[in-house]
Amino acid sequence: MPHVETVRGPVDVAALGTTLMHEHVFILNEEIRRNYPDSWNETTRVRQAITKLTALTRRGAQTIADPTVLGLGRDIHRIRRIAAATTLNIIVATGLYTYSQLPFYFNHRHPGTDGIDPMTEMFVKDITTGIANTPVKAAFLKCAIDKQGMTPGVERVMRAVCQAHRQTGAPITVHTHPQSETGLLVLKVLREEGADLAKVVLGHSGDSTDLNYLATLADAGCLLGMDRFGMDMVISFEQRVDTVAALCARGYAGSMVLSHDASCDLDWYEPEPISAVAPNWHFEHIFDDVLPALRDRGVADSDLETMLVANPSRYFSAAG
Repeated sequence: MPHVETVRGPVDVAALGTTLMHEHVFILNEEIRRNYPDSWNETTRVRQAITKLTALTRRGAQTIADPTVLGLGRDIHRIRRIAAATTLNIIVATGLYTYSQLPFYFNHRHPGTDGIDPMTEMFVKDITTGIANTPVKAAFLKCAIDKQGMTPGVERVMRAVCQAHRQTGAPITVHTHPQSETGLLVLKVLREEGADLAKVVLGHSGDSTDLNYLATLADAGCLLGMDRFGMDMVISFEQRVDTVAALCARGYAGSMVLSHDASCDLDWYEPEPISAVAPNWHFEHIFDDVLPALRDRGVADSDLETMLVANPSRYFSAAG
């Protein structure tokens, strides 16, 4: 069987077990954290993360895919310390997260005469050699498009990700904005770049209740990331569950993966307001609430296993 790289080393894809395909350990603005460190206690935050991830393993999860890349505060050294203290498999990504412009670093670093983007070379190194001079290798690629659409910066990152995908076989996860159907724009670029759509997750597809839009993406071969359970301020719990159940009834269980897009620590918001408007946005919500609700709507256990075990295993088989 193929293997997939995790923070602790390669794991047989058949041993990944129940996998949440879009969870973050930390999302931080590292520049602010390093320059204004008074509110940050590294030892405490790491210990809290270990506690949360250990609790997740007790609920039945064996693996998470963490798409924290450049732009989201990836610190592989911190993640290594956490992975060493928990039995959870943590699969990390490479790529770049932007909704519009590129970081200034890339503005004057252009593709060479061979057409290869400098970003691609960075991504490939993360996959084939290791991240930040560590032995930890990324196992998938991440890029983003939001309501701003296919800006020049977003397109360049997406095409660089596709170049790395073609070179390495590593699968791709794309942050999308379903309300403006950006998944269709993603499909156009991926097809132009020769990406294998069976190795692509279109993230945040669960923010849409438009079954025709979602079926179009699934019929193209992509996996739908139904990955924001608990973010009830975007669409309701009932809408998310009803959409997954309706797609399962149409035979699309093989085209979906489940997750929360939650984190142990997120500095984009003050913690108290977020917990007030999204009290279920945490790692255990799927096990406590979502799976029972799907079963109540007639989703078979075999379909749940397909979304949580078989589809992630198939997706990561590409990275072997």
